[in-house]
Amino acid sequence: MNPDGSVDYDSFETLLRKQEEAGNGVLVLGSTGEGLNLNEEEKRGIVQFTNGLDLDVPMMVGIGGFGLSAQVDFIHWLNEVEPDALLLVTPLYAKPGAEGQFEWFSELMAETELPCMLYNVPSRTGVKMHPSVPARLSQEFDNLMGVKEASGSVEEFKAFRQEAPDVKFYSGDDGMTPAFTKEGGVGLVSVAANAWPKATHKYVDLCRAGETEGLFPLWKNATDALFKAPNPVPVKTLLHKKGWIANDTVRLPLSLSDISKEVEENLQKFDKDISDWLAKQ
Repeated sequence: MNPDGSVDYDSFETLLRKQEEAGNGVLVLGSTGEGLNLNEEEKRGIVQFTNGLDLDVPMMVGIGGFGLSAQVDFIHWLNEVEPDALLLVTPLYAKPGAEGQFEWFSELMAETELPCMLYNVPSRTGVKMHPSVPARLSQEFDNLMGVKEASGSVEEFKAFRQEAPDVKFYSGDDGMTPAFTKEGGVGLVSVAANAWPKATHKYVDLCRAGETEGLFPLWKNATDALFKAPNPVPVKTLLHKKGWIANDTVRLPLSLSDISKEVEENLQKFDKDISDWLAKQ
């Protein structure tokens, strides 16, 4: 963001190019960043800008919120833009049950042929995705590409895998990636990759290969530090310190006042430690 709260496209391109260089797919309008805090014109502008860069990596677009008709309209527009995939989050605030969740995702997925990833993040939405939902949807729709699972629980991750063994599951939590990959997880949709794109890519490769010795406690401590204030305040603060974005502006209800000086200093220390770790790989 620029100081006035408008979208800083120059800084945004810098971040996208960092991910491209690392070989990471990009997710724009992520629901736990500031994607829900943008108006419709801004959302479409961001998608068009990203699409126009013709990146050499896949682009996924986040679809989030509460209003079904607004999401359907946005999906119809995205069908014309043709991103590589969509991320569909469990409805916010309403706390629907298993049937409501299934019908919600069914309504959205029926409006597109684009690959769709479901997103389970109960700490944000107030409700857990029922393990039966991905399994049922996989039987109804050919465009279910996987699930971003951010329950924070290995047991819940295993329950999803048991219900839908043929569905691909991605960790939605940087710190849980080693545990989730041991249980069949295939990748990560990351916060840490914003600040450490190449290191996070290497980290996921090691986790998938089962070679996690030497990753800890550095990775756990570093990723934990990214959530010592509401996301994305810490990562924006670090990106600004690194000179990758021009400003660390956030929109209300986020506030830079929620991050302490101690957390800022710890993030900068972890940034150096991770850079040193990557150099040894």
